[in-house]
Amino acid sequence: MKKLITILLASSLGFTAAAYAKPDDAKKKSKGPQQQAPQQHANVNAGPKNKVKVHPNTPNYHSANVNPAKIQKKEIHEQEKALRKSNHPNVPNPNPNSALVNPAKIQKKQLHEQEKALRKSNNVVAPNVTRQINPATVQQNRMKYQNFTAQRNASIASAQFNQNYRIQNAQNWTGPQYRAFQTYRPQWHDHSWWSSSPFAASISLIGGGYYYWNSGYWYPAWGYDTSHAYYPYDGPIYVGEHRVPFDRVVATVQATLQEQGYYRGEVDGLMGPLTRDALAGYQRDHGLISTAALDQPTLASLGLG
Repeated sequence: MKKLITILLASSLGFTAAAYAKPDDAKKKSKGPQQQAPQQHANVNAGPKNKVKVHPNTPNYHSANVNPAKIQKKEIHEQEKALRKSNHPNVPNPNPNSALVNPAKIQKKQLHEQEKALRKSNNVVAPNVTRQINPATVQQNRMKYQNFTAQRNASIASAQFNQNYRIQNAQNWTGPQYRAFQTYRPQWHDHSWWSSSPFAASISLIGGGYYYWNSGYWYPAWGYDTSHAYYPYDGPIYVGEHRVPFDRVVATVQATLQEQGYYRGEVDGLMGPLTRDALAGYQRDHGLISTAALDQPTLASLGLG
């Protein structure tokens, strides 16, 4: 009986322990998922909360966050701004060969400055090959000097007779309009010879010397009158088909060249050194043979032919 009671007590205690053990296991099992859930939630939010932002000053900023093409475009824009600033007229240009500098504009500006300086120093217009001859102005000059009479100019020395004189480089001037210069030979004859010559009717005293007219040109009549032998230019002077005294034509040419910026002397109607230099400059700039003389192509180019 005693054994039986002992067995029953042992069984009862074992059942009680088992009963208490099951709730604990169930509690552990129920707590297990609840402990895992916060851990999983933390892992899900770790990405957005812990994302690393690259600062612009970090080495990998451009490669990670910025388009390289935009960076290059911005850098070029900054360089262009700096170059435009350096090309300002009041700032020395460190790179005159830059693509941003327009050579045509630079040349135009330089010519403009030269013209201003020339106007200031000489009170005339600077040469400009693009300036057109104004027919109305030419006609005004023609009317103005239609009765002009040249006088001897003490500042211009007279040429001296030289039978061997030849017009320099005339042999290189091609065309029939230059033949008078190529064949020109100074002629000395006394008064009686000139008076009985075929040119007697055309001999005139112009600007201090006697000249004769032949086929559009005036030539020095060397020896006709030794007291009136003032010849600033020894050679033909073209005036056209009509026998107009050359001083009127030369005066009109001088006025026209003055307006064009080539002639800087006074209008005296004489073929002096300044007039010949002005003619040479005009001829050179307008594609004519530089004869430094009043020839047919030049007279036509000036609108006086």
